[in-house]
Amino acid sequence: MSAGGEAVIEARGLTRRFGSKRAVDGLDLRVERGEIFGCLGPNGSGKSTLMRMLLGLLAPSEGSARVLGHEIPRDAEALRPAVGYMTQRFSLYDDLDVRENLEFGAEIFGLSRARRRTRIAAALDRYGLAGYARTRAAALSGGWKQRLALAVATIHEPELLVLDEPTAGVDPQSRRAFWAQLFELAAQGTTVFVSTHYMDEAVRCHRLCFLRDGRRVALGAPAALLRPLAGRVLEVEGGRAEALLAPLAASPLVASTTQLGDAVHLLLARGAPGPEQAASEIQRFLAAGGLPDVRVRPGIPSLEDVFVAILLGESSEEAAA
Repeated sequence: MSAGGEAVIEARGLTRRFGSKRAVDGLDLRVERGEIFGCLGPNGSGKSTLMRMLLGLLAPSEGSARVLGHEIPRDAEALRPAVGYMTQRFSLYDDLDVRENLEFGAEIFGLSRARRRTRIAAALDRYGLAGYARTRAAALSGGWKQRLALAVATIHEPELLVLDEPTAGVDPQSRRAFWAQLFELAAQGTTVFVSTHYMDEAVRCHRLCFLRDGRRVALGAPAALLRPLAGRVLEVEGGRAEALLAPLAASPLVASTTQLGDAVHLLLARGAPGPEQAASEIQRFLAAGGLPDVRVRPGIPSLEDVFVAILLGESSEEAAA
């Protein structure tokens, strides 16, 4: 997204304490209109707490936030008609059918009877739910429940859509269809703030914010976050990949390893030599340990490598973020 666009979310020093624990710690953040903004981090990093504060569901201990021009949490009631929210778990009514869930959502958001009919018809068509209109929500698969939850969350055409790990446990095809809908919404001006653990989803976001222990440790476009890891990824092949994991983990040049089929994908430690020299040194190291028939070559970094680097204590900020 271009710098200087209209801010939908602005947070300054946002902090939330639970006893002595800082779930969110001094967070600064700016999200612009029409942006799909991803929030990532390990379990317990503060993602859900941050979302609840931005929605006015939880008061910050320190700092401030403005969402769609409203001071939060002071103006939370005025903000709610302009926001759609999906929680981690399906939170609609299992004993109601698809149409009844949509009708209930439209009524909760105060839509007039005429607009309610129009919006429900549009939602059934847009999300492919027309054939399930009289199906109880409990009978839907995970992917169709997800579509219904998104349809209800957007029934009132919110300016901001907040999604807390909305595709957890959903199959890849359903996740792809879900993200196609998010791009359509963003193209129409809806701002999307989403948390996810799926790196193939994270790479689709316009920008990402990584949290660790409640603090922002990386911010930027996916491509920008990958740049610092250029030259720090190697692929090792030869023999049984599982036999390579322990020897590679013992090398001082290696920060982390993961097996990908018949190969081992590794992230070099900070301060390691360039990829060609590191590859030669690792090959000699393995040969000295009785593994001479291996091939080590430069690899391509992924957002999973960024995630691992952050867990190891590194941070990365896009210069223009």
